[in-house]
Amino acid sequence: MVRPIPGTTARHSVPYVWPRLFLLSPQAFEQVFRAWTQSLHQASQGTIVAIDGKTSRGSHDRLHEQNLLHLVSAWASENGVVLAQRSIDEKFNEIKAIPKLLDDLMLKGYIVMIDAMGCQKDIVEKIREREADYVIGLKGNQPRLQEDVQVFFDDARQIEFRDIPHEYCKTAEKGHGRLEIRRYWLCPAATSIPQDHAWRDLNGIGMVEAERHVQDQVTTERRYYICSFDKNVYEFARAVRGHWGIENSLHWVLDMAFREDQLRVRLNHAAENAAVLRHIALNLLKQESTAKCGIAAKQKMCGWDHDYLLKVLSLAAKNV
Repeated sequence: MVRPIPGTTARHSVPYVWPRLFLLSPQAFEQVFRAWTQSLHQASQGTIVAIDGKTSRGSHDRLHEQNLLHLVSAWASENGVVLAQRSIDEKFNEIKAIPKLLDDLMLKGYIVMIDAMGCQKDIVEKIREREADYVIGLKGNQPRLQEDVQVFFDDARQIEFRDIPHEYCKTAEKGHGRLEIRRYWLCPAATSIPQDHAWRDLNGIGMVEAERHVQDQVTTERRYYICSFDKNVYEFARAVRGHWGIENSLHWVLDMAFREDQLRVRLNHAAENAAVLRHIALNLLKQESTAKCGIAAKQKMCGWDHDYLLKVLSLAAKNV
């Protein structure tokens, strides 16, 4: 049954189940989601948890002075599930939201990967308090530290890392008409940069060089990181790839399969609660492994085949 949502035109009508989302407390709904996800997620030592933010472009309501919904999510890259999320008013408040999100998670033994937005001393402190390791990107928000790390790697590459303690690995992937080569270096921070950087347990610095070949064109990009460990470059590489996974396996899927940016559900708490529902649906569809197809195709199968829909929903019941 389809009815107009109060405050919208008939053109924006959606199934009548949506108005019920207005009445739910986002905090209570998120708490239930987090408890269910913890039962679904099988944690293991060294699990990569990538943290990043995403804006729902269709949630802005100028008439009712409602800002865009921006969510910071924690993504378990190996399991392919959303562990938790936090909503914030504006994107620049990610820095304040990340420590609260970390408090919601059991992180002992995990590796937390955050991009340059999370390169803050209080966030590093919080990760170590939660007994987790960190790999955090560097950019212009920490200019002095970034410059020291970049200068070190520039000098080290000039002499091909001769007599410099380091670990190195390389990966190559070919597909979709392009070749991507990634080179990873990990060095002890104590012998690499000045020791006046007051970052808790800053033990390693890393660099990733991504080289992309598309036909006759070659592009190269270098990124720099700080780490709480100074050995095992393969773990460092896995953490970096884990953060790329939140872009490709979460944000991209929400946009392309769930059409998140096109959804106009936005009255009161509906946008935030609908985002939780999308994360629930994504977690279930990721866990269902009998259908060898993408998330969008699995969604259609749920609509076409009630038996398959019950199979997907049964995954939630098994973990309650």
